[in-house]
Amino acid sequence: MDKIERYQDILIEYLKTYAQHSRPANLPDVETKVVADRENNSFQLLRIGWQGNQYIFAIVFHFDIKDGKVWFQINNTEREVVDELMNMGVSREDIVLGFQPPYARPHTGFAVG
Repeated sequence: MDKIERYQDILIEYLKTYAQHSRPANLPDVETKVVADRENNSFQLLRIGWQGNQYIFAIVFHFDIKDGKVWFQINNTEREVVDELMNMGVSREDIVLGFQPPYARPHTGFAVG
C-alpha cells in the first residue's frame, strides 16, 4: 500500500470513529456524515439536519491530501486532531495546517505545503 492510500485509510478511519462517538444527544434530528472522496483526496465530517426550526449544516473536519501531504483545512472541535493523526501513523512532516496563513506555517512545527 502506498502512502496516499494509507493516509486515505487513516483519515476515513479517524472520521468514522469520531462520528460514532460524537453524536450530540441534544440534536436527535441531526445526522453525522462522513464524506470520503478518494479520487479527489478530500475527506469531511458533516452534521446535517434540524434543531427545531433551525437547519443545521456544519463542517466538523475537512482534510485534503495534496502532493503526499495531509492538509488539515478545518477543525470545529476542541480536539488535538494532529496528535491523534500522528498516533495513527501520519508523519508530522506530512501534515500541513491549511487553516494557518502561509507566513505562519514555518513556525508551526509541521509541513509548510
